[in-house]
Amino acid sequence: MPQRTGRYTVQFQNRPVIMGFSAVGGKKEGEGPLAHAFDAIYEDTTLGESSWEKAESHMQRDAFAKALEGAGVTAGEIDYIFAGDLLNQSIGSVFGLKDYIVPFIGLYGACSTMAESLALSSVFVETGVAERCAAITSSHFCSAERQFRFPLEYCGQRPPSAQHTATAAGCVIVGNEGAGPFVAAVTFGRIVDKGIKDANNMGAAMAPAAAATIADFFNDTGTGPENYDLIITGDLSKVGTDLLIELLKREGIDISDKHADCGIMLYDIDKQDMHAGGSGCGCSAAVLCTYVLQNMRKGALNEVLFIGTGALMSPTSAQQGASIPSIAHLVHLSTKKEAD
Repeated sequence: MPQRTGRYTVQFQNRPVIMGFSAVGGKKEGEGPLAHAFDAIYEDTTLGESSWEKAESHMQRDAFAKALEGAGVTAGEIDYIFAGDLLNQSIGSVFGLKDYIVPFIGLYGACSTMAESLALSSVFVETGVAERCAAITSSHFCSAERQFRFPLEYCGQRPPSAQHTATAAGCVIVGNEGAGPFVAAVTFGRIVDKGIKDANNMGAAMAPAAAATIADFFNDTGTGPENYDLIITGDLSKVGTDLLIELLKREGIDISDKHADCGIMLYDIDKQDMHAGGSGCGCSAAVLCTYVLQNMRKGALNEVLFIGTGALMSPTSAQQGASIPSIAHLVHLSTKKEAD
């Protein structure tokens, strides 16, 4: 059974298992440094569908199917699906997964949705409520631009602090059997709002939330950066990463030697002209389901903190000039079935 540790962290005694995982991506993701690790790369942004939103749903279906295959189970053996995306009413997930006769729990954590869905799936498995759950999320550059910013035809310029929404989807199957990796603990984040209103500088908006959650986890568990091989955030990119390092140093925590960010890792930022880096639900999902979990399977990484960061804004709040509240959820991944 899970055990509450400190104020914000839940540690797992049985450690739910990452049974299978998959990541699929678009053309630009296929031109980046992690291209070789994807299960599928699409050359057409519509994936043969009649809209970008339908293409995003298509990506979720593909990621789910490939993760099921990797886990060696069928959709009928999944007890709950936790899924979300950036679109209004999570239509990418709803229309992508509606044909599966599996209980569906829709989530909105913005770019933190992969960590949120993985954390909740793990809680369900650890408590025995479920034997297997699926954690799924996606984003699509074109559908996100249409919803949050301007039509692509507008050809508006973006400032250097802006991030590129990933066209990608990721899925993780969490269960109670298998060789791992394992989910050792989760820390659910608090909403943090520092009054930042610039939708083209989401890294700055999200960095304080990431710092708060990381500090909460270390305080709750009595551990520090030295206990982990990798502390990876998604998606702060270049601006938010610098702020995160500085904010934590003020708290006496230096993660600079262990930290990486999914928004920086997914692309060759300079060659691909990605401004500050990547963002979107699919960005951290893709890096988790390629670089992180694949290297854990190989034994190249053993203890990883995966922190999904999300800007909890909507088109309505942005158009009304509201600030950008943010959140970060943390998942401790380990290759060990039992704690030391």
